[in-house]
Amino acid sequence: MTARRTFTRYVAIGDSQTEGLGDGDDVRGHRGFADRLAEILAADSPELLYANLAVRGRLAGRVKAEQMEPALALRPDLVTVMAGMNDLVRPGFDAARIAADLEEMFAALTASGATVVTVTFPDIGRISPMARRAVPRVLDLNARIREAAARHGALVLDTFPQAAMVDPRLWSQDRLHAAPLGHSRIASGMAHVLGVPGHADWAAPLPPSPARSLVRRAAVEAGWAASFLGPWAVRRIRGRSSGDGRTAKRPALTPVLPLP
Repeated sequence: MTARRTFTRYVAIGDSQTEGLGDGDDVRGHRGFADRLAEILAADSPELLYANLAVRGRLAGRVKAEQMEPALALRPDLVTVMAGMNDLVRPGFDAARIAADLEEMFAALTASGATVVTVTFPDIGRISPMARRAVPRVLDLNARIREAAARHGALVLDTFPQAAMVDPRLWSQDRLHAAPLGHSRIASGMAHVLGVPGHADWAAPLPPSPARSLVRRAAVEAGWAASFLGPWAVRRIRGRSSGDGRTAKRPALTPVLPLP
């Protein structure tokens, strides 16, 4: 945890996780960890302004190309950067290229004077057994993220070692996006690394959940593959993205409304 600073201009950049998928819907709107972090910070700094430039489906290179300069133009003193998961689950994964895109963002944003917070990815093989083959990719990319962040003084929320972060209750049914509780934990973890008091337990384990039978687990896996893995694969084959035609949900810095 770092010494606490007070922030007045927070900009979030990234993909669907930062946009907030899994925490709300397209009708009522998505909240997500970035909105939740802004709310935490605004509790003590009501003058805080917040923008969210993230768009679902974006690869790390597109996050850099489309969001870095607009973020810099907003003159933030705090930026969260979360990108790379969309790259990680696609063919042609190149950890060095993804890390280079992330490092370019870390370098430019910290050079502007902003505090930058980024995140490592959890053990996705424990979230979804069908993703176990991708765990070496996660380990490779996480190591590069930590190294790049260290070179530029960016702060890192390291989720991979935290057992609580693979609890199914933190993840939505698609297992790609955090559920409301997961987004809340990520926001709390980021607040902790920023030095905000009261968030040291962000990775505390949840109470035990009832055990599921082998038959039930198999049925859940089959249902997930049919409902989420299949449609995702079809989009990849067709060269489509969930973010096609979408723009940032909060492109300008605006005040953070108090929670109802």
